[in-house]
Amino acid sequence: MDKKSSFAGLSPLVFFLALFMGTGIITGNFTNMPLLLAFIFASGFALLLDKKGEKTSLSDKIDIFSKAGGEPTIILMVVIFLLAGAFYSIADAMGAVSSIVNLGLNVLPANMLLPGLFLVGCILSFSMGTSMGTVTALAPIGVGIATQTGISLPLVLGTVVGSAMFGDNLSFISDTTIAATRTQGVELRDKFKSNLFIVLPAVIITLIILSFMSGGNAQLDTYEYSLVRIVPYAAIIVSALIGLNVMVVLAIGISSGAVIGLAMGDFNMVELFGVLQRGMGWMEDLAIIAIVVGGLVGLMDYYGGINYLLETVLSKVKTKKGAQLGIASLVSLIDIATTNNTISIITAGPLAKDLSKEYDINPIRTASILDIFSSAFQGIIPYGGQLLLAAGIGKISPVEIVPFSIYSFLMIVFGLLSIMFDFSKVRSTNN
Repeated sequence: MDKKSSFAGLSPLVFFLALFMGTGIITGNFTNMPLLLAFIFASGFALLLDKKGEKTSLSDKIDIFSKAGGEPTIILMVVIFLLAGAFYSIADAMGAVSSIVNLGLNVLPANMLLPGLFLVGCILSFSMGTSMGTVTALAPIGVGIATQTGISLPLVLGTVVGSAMFGDNLSFISDTTIAATRTQGVELRDKFKSNLFIVLPAVIITLIILSFMSGGNAQLDTYEYSLVRIVPYAAIIVSALIGLNVMVVLAIGISSGAVIGLAMGDFNMVELFGVLQRGMGWMEDLAIIAIVVGGLVGLMDYYGGINYLLETVLSKVKTKKGAQLGIASLVSLIDIATTNNTISIITAGPLAKDLSKEYDINPIRTASILDIFSSAFQGIIPYGGQLLLAAGIGKISPVEIVPFSIYSFLMIVFGLLSIMFDFSKVRSTNN
């Protein structure tokens, strides 16, 4: 059945953006309007609307919202988010986070501080799957390096933020990776190979640039670490690379972390339950947002808004490259508006999937585009959580850090180049 298109069907999204952005601009703080609350208000607004030329009862609209929010892909994503939170919590509690940071710092050459710091951040963010966790762990160390060597503090913190976005984009347990692969129905390792081919030049160029910007000959302190405590991260990476289901991957990481933590006396069995619950609690807000956004998109689709947006984009798009640029633009704009790259992927995902089908774009490539551009812009918006956190730790303005988030800018450059020159032709492992 052909769907009617209607601009009015997009009004809930316009309402959300006006509410969220307006509150941030007026108050000067974009955290004053919680994302979940803004989406709840937008959903309430959506329930007041009606399909063009038709009258739908409130109970029917609530049913549409509930079915869309409870769509199997979204519910599976919610469960994976909770498991990812549990893994990060247990890795933190049993010392895996501090061990992997300290291991990297111990092999950091004093005359290559910035490239070394960037590599440590890349390894840490890839292992943990959380950019905020990476900034939390490395920013204080970065401040110490800047103080000890005289290297520009904004440059050091920009290096930390850039390395954090590396993991957000590539990690097997990052919520952005999970969202991108689940919305497009592709495998983790396929998206990883596609992304890595695109961003590897950005990593190399970042390291070269940072090597010229490093200075000072200060010797860093010796940091203690335990190779045994890094096992959960190694288990996550290996199991994901061999193609195990993401649920199994996370289960392996959680169980190995639990066994090692119990054996080394980091917590007892009862405390372990609390650690797992704490991590799931960290992801509850995101999980609920994913459900609400799914329901909201379902209503907008019913009202003809998604079809209108698709037709509008398609009217400007004439080629496969144009469609890919459209997907990149859409997810980037939503990230700029919401300051959350995961939510931008969840929101743009359905439209991106439609565009992929329309222009015969490999869904692996679509997942890569969604993840690359949302993560890149997340690393350069001064009111985003990563830059706000880094700036708060360094006691400087986040605007000062933006020009030095070198890797984030290069992600955009090479993302665009990959579209223009058709990089990364990765085949699905299911084929």
